[in-house]
Amino acid sequence: MTDMTNLPFGLEPGLTMATAKPEWPPGEDHRGKPNVIVMLVDDGGYSDIGPFGSEIPTPNLEAMAADGLRYTNFHVTPSCSPTRASLLTGCDPHTVGMGYVAQSDRGFDAHRYSLSEDVMTMAEVFKEHGYRTLSVGKWHLSPRSELDDGGPYPSWPTSRGFDRYYGFFEGFTNYHHPHRLYEDNHVVDTDQYPDGYYLTDDLTDKAVDMVRRAKLADPSRPFLLYYAHGAVHAPLQARPEDAASFKGMYDGGWDDIRKRRHERLVELGIIPEGTPLPGREEEAFPVPAWDSLSEDHRRVYARYMEVYAGMVVSIDRSLGRLREALTELGAWENTIVVFLSDNGASKEGGETGSTEYLRALVTWEQGADTFDRDRDRIDDIGGPKVLGHYPRGWAYASNTPFRFFKLLTYAAGRQVPMMISWPGRVPGGELRDQFTYVADILPTLLELAGLDHPASTRDDLRSATGVSFVPTIDDRHAEATRREQYWEITGHRGYYRDGWTALTLHEPGTAFTHEEWKLYETRIDPVELTDRTSTEPEKTRELAEAWDAAARRDSVYPIDEGSGVRLQLVPPSERPDLAKRTEIPAGMATLGRIESSTLIHQRAFRIEIDLECSDEPSGILVAHGDQGGGYALFIERGWLFYVHNAYGDTREYRLGSVGSGVHRIVADFNAPGGNVWTVTAIIDERSYELPEPVQMLEYFAPFEGIDVGLDRRSPVSWRLYTEYGAFPFSGTISRVVYTPGEFAPDVEQLDIATLQAIADQFD
Repeated sequence: MTDMTNLPFGLEPGLTMATAKPEWPPGEDHRGKPNVIVMLVDDGGYSDIGPFGSEIPTPNLEAMAADGLRYTNFHVTPSCSPTRASLLTGCDPHTVGMGYVAQSDRGFDAHRYSLSEDVMTMAEVFKEHGYRTLSVGKWHLSPRSELDDGGPYPSWPTSRGFDRYYGFFEGFTNYHHPHRLYEDNHVVDTDQYPDGYYLTDDLTDKAVDMVRRAKLADPSRPFLLYYAHGAVHAPLQARPEDAASFKGMYDGGWDDIRKRRHERLVELGIIPEGTPLPGREEEAFPVPAWDSLSEDHRRVYARYMEVYAGMVVSIDRSLGRLREALTELGAWENTIVVFLSDNGASKEGGETGSTEYLRALVTWEQGADTFDRDRDRIDDIGGPKVLGHYPRGWAYASNTPFRFFKLLTYAAGRQVPMMISWPGRVPGGELRDQFTYVADILPTLLELAGLDHPASTRDDLRSATGVSFVPTIDDRHAEATRREQYWEITGHRGYYRDGWTALTLHEPGTAFTHEEWKLYETRIDPVELTDRTSTEPEKTRELAEAWDAAARRDSVYPIDEGSGVRLQLVPPSERPDLAKRTEIPAGMATLGRIESSTLIHQRAFRIEIDLECSDEPSGILVAHGDQGGGYALFIERGWLFYVHNAYGDTREYRLGSVGSGVHRIVADFNAPGGNVWTVTAIIDERSYELPEPVQMLEYFAPFEGIDVGLDRRSPVSWRLYTEYGAFPFSGTISRVVYTPGEFAPDVEQLDIATLQAIADQFD
């Protein structure tokens, strides 16, 4: 054997690799650590899945219920971003900057709309313990200022602990043609989705792929997967075969479905025998009796629910596909799964529903009636041509057995189905009725996995304030680990303590008074039907004062009084009056939705296009929007056209001829008031006026940004899309300039009136 100490290297032992002793830091021991899947549904009602009384077949969720526990007294916040913030941080949402739906920073600590930096997310905690951290779906935890293409920003998923991300950042999107998808740290550039594309399937494909890659890279290393569904948030869109499978199921109407779900909930033991079923709301949010509706109305309304049920099926399918993939990998038996909804079912479709969802969000309070168009489009409901939403009567059925809806602090807004499973550790097929809250999920998962929260040893971090409910997993008779909880959303308040719940249904613009409070003994009145304020005034005062103390402690104040001021509070950099002339280069990706909207919102504007054409040119010059609302200038066989899509009501106008050569086309949009634009187009020196004003597009429309030279993804014009796809321009566009002009003269009046109407409607 060679004597390594006498090699002629001229160095003493230990100074060469051949003689030195290598050392490596000890790796973390992952043996036995469980994988974790948290699956969040958007706007799902309490009784929308089979394990909680639904008629909708959800076999994979039924299998999960058989393998695990159903928590029947589980609570979230009444709105999506706050629930997501609480789920991911284990804290109350106001304390981490997410007191309402993520929007512009409103200038108050609870309304920054970016998760506080001194609080760790679930992904950051699990990542510190060696987990791979994966996420797909809806994020909705970034402020408006961080939604452009300049990221990654501090609020993006990969900046908050996720190794991988695929999904969308805003409150909703088109399921057949998503308006903007992100992968990891960048926007996914897509001109046209393939036929048959459906977002839930795509998200599940990505989730399965991420999990497989993680396990193939290192089978011993556990993962965290946060799957935040877009479904069943509007617009209601489903795979055709899924919606078709429910044909005729909802012809009996929402009263019948609500009654049958209530009976099933009693049969399953989820609500006690003798629990009354509250009747239809007749005052604040009226729901008509199904039998009072015309045959046409019943037919259209039933179609909406068929589509909604198809969306629920797609959620169930996603869970089944994940289970199948993990079973193939040998990982399912060591995987914790949590399933829940972010809030109750939504009333934002109004009394009549609509095939024009983005219009409904603006005008429902004024009673806009689109039913004639809805009836004509019945066969398109659920497909890519319609962005629709059901009437609130179906939300009333989804929220069985409770009263009211999402965005209210009553049980229908905040009490949701929750299930947890882990083969061999969590009991199977049982119910738990202890009061639990969304902030408790993170501490519970950490305890089950045997992990510490890093804040326990670091002074620069705030600890999660949630409380582990593991004792209730182990013992159905255990005391609830959480005794009290508060809620606040747009001035609606709520407080729970030891089986009593005090609630307010605040009228926007009115004073906050003690008389607003209603008191319910929810341990014996889970549907919050019998007001006990007159018989228990001291208990009412106790809970009202407890709410006030919590609000002062957790930066809940100032609260929204309902005047519309909240939506007008924006950072100086986001003031719409500062919008500037913008040149959009040809060949550029879609300009961001928010940047695009600022150029046209409630104001006059001008579009200038310099182009060079061959003989009989054709194609899109500019397109802004989608099937939910937008406009486009295009040339077809040598003629310039303007197409206007007023929230789904589309009209084309032929303007003038465009021959070969170099041209300048200008479109002037004047804003005379009354929610309309008058449009004049100029081809070189020739002027053409539209024969009629067109509907001004507001707030959430156009929901896609500005394209130059083609119309990407969901089209403004379905006719053009059917004939030409994205319809790329055959010539050359050298320059497109948008110049924002003056606001409409009545814009201030419109803002105040309309903002008051919609302030509580969008999520």
